Amino acid sequence: MSESILAEGIQGALKLIFSGEQRVYSAAFTSVWVASISTTAAFLLGMPLAFLLAFNRFPGRQAVITLLNTLLALPTVVVGLFVYALIRRGSWLGPLDLLFSPSAMIIGQVVLAVPIVTALGHAALAAGGKTARETAISLGASPVRAAATTAWETRFGLMAALAAAGGRLISEVGVSLMLGGNIAGYTRSLTTAIALETSKGEFAFAFALGIILVMLALVVNFLLRYAQGKGEEAA
Repeated sequence: MSESILAEGIQGALKLIFSGEQRVYSAAFTSVWVASISTTAAFLLGMPLAFLLAFNRFPGRQAVITLLNTLLALPTVVVGLFVYALIRRGSWLGPLDLLFSPSAMIIGQVVLAVPIVTALGHAALAAGGKTARETAISLGASPVRAAATTAWETRFGLMAALAAAGGRLISEVGVSLMLGGNIAGYTRSLTTAIALETSKGEFAFAFALGIILVMLALVVNFLLRYAQGKGEEAA
């Protein structure tokens, strides 16, 4: 019986995918664009902190690094709960009416991804950026120029940090469900739609969403492996 459900579900899923089912691709689009914006924002916020931790010594630095490494395993539902408390109606951000919107999903995903970008970016910079930075400074480069040179020399490690954050966000469900509300055509993503359709017994639809999610994860993983491979070659 279970094998029949699996076979029928996959068969129905392929039909939905190749027929261009609007609900499937709407959820996929929401997942991709929300995760893309969140990953970009997290990269822009996390990289300066990664540089600060890699090339500066200050009181509490090790504590910050330890905290960031701990936050790599932060459950998505905890992030969702934290952001929910900040933006719910009646809170100080309540008047902005952010709850159950793509903006709320992006805020939550940025909170989730910044520690990933910062921790992995710091590791890449600490491992291969010190020599490049010192060389640039010794040749008279300005701080901005030295930072740009260091980023270029460690670009594959930084790309890996970016890809890892993207992979985490495209597959998360807790933040999207708690902050987006799983509203059809608005905040319904691949992961939240899979949870809903499975609970309804719509296995073909759930499998269609799952197949697309796996394909997206494979693309992100390919980019991550490519960046890591290039980094090893450069080393």
